[in-house]
Amino acid sequence: MNMIAVNEVRVCMNEAGARRQPFLFGVDFELSEGFFVLDPLGQQEILFEVGGVSNSPMREGISGVLSEKMFSMNPMAYEVYQEKFAVVREGVARGDSFLLNLTVATGLDTNWTLEEIFHRAQSPYRLLIPGRFVCFSPEIFVRMDEGMISSYPMKGTIDASVPDAERVILEDYKERSEHNTIVDLIRNDLNRVAERVDVKRFRYIDRLRVSRGEILQVSSEVTGRLTGDYYSRLGEIVFGMLPAGSISGAPKPSTLRIITQAERERRGFYTGVFGYFDGKKLDSAVMIRYIEVRDGRYYFRSGGGITINSDCRAEYEEVLAKVYLPFGNERSK
Repeated sequence: MNMIAVNEVRVCMNEAGARRQPFLFGVDFELSEGFFVLDPLGQQEILFEVGGVSNSPMREGISGVLSEKMFSMNPMAYEVYQEKFAVVREGVARGDSFLLNLTVATGLDTNWTLEEIFHRAQSPYRLLIPGRFVCFSPEIFVRMDEGMISSYPMKGTIDASVPDAERVILEDYKERSEHNTIVDLIRNDLNRVAERVDVKRFRYIDRLRVSRGEILQVSSEVTGRLTGDYYSRLGEIVFGMLPAGSISGAPKPSTLRIITQAERERRGFYTGVFGYFDGKKLDSAVMIRYIEVRDGRYYFRSGGGITINSDCRAEYEEVLAKVYLPFGNERSK
């Protein structure tokens, strides 16, 4: 798949939107490259599912024998994570950021292929670019339909097996502070592209079934009204909100500078966005829950929000807890 400049993606989105022509799009976190595919249901170069719409063929026998499948981590040393965390804490202490999403790459030992993971994954948003990465995201970026735009920032995760897990996550001071900050950031982002912005639902719980059991995730719903012929501005609207607030932080400009200093590597398409326009509605996702191939090795990218109240060890354990395959009750070794 040949990538194109993000400005070309933006222009193509505007033009196809004005014609009401279906398309698939994606852009990386750094806004340096992306892809754009017209009438994507008729091609197989990129496989995707967005909100129940998919071009993925059913693959008989894709699962193989589960007992022969392997999936284990080679995590980053805690001391290395500590160094990254220290850079972030210093920036937060200076007041350059109130909340920053620090991400890492965890090496994997697995004999699952990207294609097998894509076809077996249970997730509302799936994307496969063969030879590069697979994404199985639970997080909506924005939806546009009938003059309304909605965003669903997701911040806060807990193992559902924790006693009284829902109460624990909703009453946790750090998690509540992080979520409040992101909702406020998304509300500001929507105010740049829409009118009558409102927080319609605040801190509701979603249950996700994963390979190790069930997790709870906390989300909110922020909505606004689009004006005029917004179809011819689809690219402007989406790009006006990038990078996504939930995986960068607040305030964005200074937070992005700290991310570059702390992570010391490009994220690429991880934490970028992708989406599908059907000629009437646009639905899109943040590219989290993401496995990439680099130099023949697999890496799982994950992250977590850092504030002045964050504990380094707890944050390290959180990013590793997010390394999973979304296969429901099925388990690999």
